[in-house]
Amino acid sequence: MGVERRGRVIRGCVRSINRAGESGRSRVDELKSSGKSFGISKWEVWRAWEKVRANKGAPGVDGCSIEEFEKDLKGNLYKIWNRMSSGSYFPPPVRAVEIPKLHGGGTRILGVPTVADRIAQTVVAARLEQVVEPKFHPDSYGYRPGRSALDAVGRCRERCYKTDWVVDLDIQKFFDSVPWDLMVKAVEANTDQRWVVLYVRRWLQAPLQRPDGTLQRRDRGTPQGSAVSPVLANLFLHYAFDAWLTREFPRVTFERYVDDAVVHCVSRRQAEQVAEAIGNRMEAVGLRLHPTKTRIVYCNDANRRGSHEHTGFTFLGFDFRVRAAHSKHGVRFPCFLPAISKQALKKISAEVRRWRIHRRTGHTFAQLARVINPIVRGWMQYYGAFYRSALKPLLRRINAYLVRWIRRKYKRLAGFNKAKACFSGIIRRYPLMFAHWRWCHNFW
Repeated sequence: MGVERRGRVIRGCVRSINRAGESGRSRVDELKSSGKSFGISKWEVWRAWEKVRANKGAPGVDGCSIEEFEKDLKGNLYKIWNRMSSGSYFPPPVRAVEIPKLHGGGTRILGVPTVADRIAQTVVAARLEQVVEPKFHPDSYGYRPGRSALDAVGRCRERCYKTDWVVDLDIQKFFDSVPWDLMVKAVEANTDQRWVVLYVRRWLQAPLQRPDGTLQRRDRGTPQGSAVSPVLANLFLHYAFDAWLTREFPRVTFERYVDDAVVHCVSRRQAEQVAEAIGNRMEAVGLRLHPTKTRIVYCNDANRRGSHEHTGFTFLGFDFRVRAAHSKHGVRFPCFLPAISKQALKKISAEVRRWRIHRRTGHTFAQLARVINPIVRGWMQYYGAFYRSALKPLLRRINAYLVRWIRRKYKRLAGFNKAKACFSGIIRRYPLMFAHWRWCHNFW
């Protein structure tokens, strides 16, 4: 490998690159290199680095962390820019890590690229997003600016009021089985930048490095966890699902969050027809619906009293089923509503147990609050957005651990009634010390 010329990459120095002797060039032209195969600006690399640094993340196969990468920031960013703009950038293997699924229900393989590779992927992802984001369907919510999983759940709740039937879709092992040729074809249809297509091909072909050090070659799929995978997945499913479903069934509505989707139908017959058509479509694009997890669901409530084999489904960590609701006059009635799923509740309950709060007697109450508040606040903001009462048992359990902490730390408060009185007094004096005290003061 030849010696690479050093250049200034950091923010304060980009303005000075190629300034002398180049009168008449525009600001955009200043940010591009002359004599390179591809027009990639140093600013793009710098902005990509800022995103990667903000997202943090673990080291890849080279063991280089964000902090270590930053020690020679100018040199490392220059290497990325120089190699990408000359077409000589080749991604290293992706480190495979097994992690639990976000809302419970097993594990999945996460691909962890190196810090440098994440920066390079972010450059390409940003270029692609500029072009494809305006084309995406409004009911596609995954990894898109200004959209969130809660937006998808909220829209799903509204549509379950209006339509009686739902097709709960589960694409089997989407990230492991998506075909490369169709994904590259989708990229080629949306960019005239040869280097974007070139590097997408190389990232798709990058091997996975298993924990034992062996390399796994792949002929399909894109690892979850890479910076470019979300936009590639959305682009593929835009053609494979969103645009196709809108064209073939214009009156059918849906919500999709990457590979997790729900389709709303007005009748059982329509639901069966749509489910069969989607299954055939997935087969045509090299994918497959999960035979047991894909189901037709009836949304029963006070006004829909029919029966069906399935009367509930799970979407983005929320169980949709009939629940007790209250009218504005205080009258209880059955309604089809989302609440935190059993799997998600089981997962976060296990995490609360692992904290072993009652044994952390070396901490003060305020220190315990600083440790758990960011986590509990995140649970409340997400799972408490709909039917928050389903989250109350978990919050009461946290309070019960805090009472046990009081009894264990202070011998004079070992009695239950004394510890209870102490706990109630702390809540009165410091009602916002723990994030969950805004919703729950009880522990029984």
